[in-house]
Amino acid sequence: MLGGLSDRDRAILTLEAAWPRHGGMKEETIRAQLGMSPARYYQLLGRLIETEAALEFDPLLVRRLRRLRDSRAVQRTARMRGFVG
Repeated sequence: MLGGLSDRDRAILTLEAAWPRHGGMKEETIRAQLGMSPARYYQLLGRLIETEAALEFDPLLVRRLRRLRDSRAVQRTARMRGFVG
């Protein structure tokens, strides 16, 4: 494990960073390149972006994904509050 990341971890981050350059469906690429379901991929990606090793590997990607995750959490909370009261 280089820098605390497994080969699988680096492959996940690399695929996520390269995705805008790929054509076709992301789910198919995840299955073909990584041999896992998209649900598992996103579960692992979510955990991975919390690690310092991932931040060191690709700081721009990890910070962007963290901002996107945080923004979506705020939107979900706002929607939930709208339904409650």
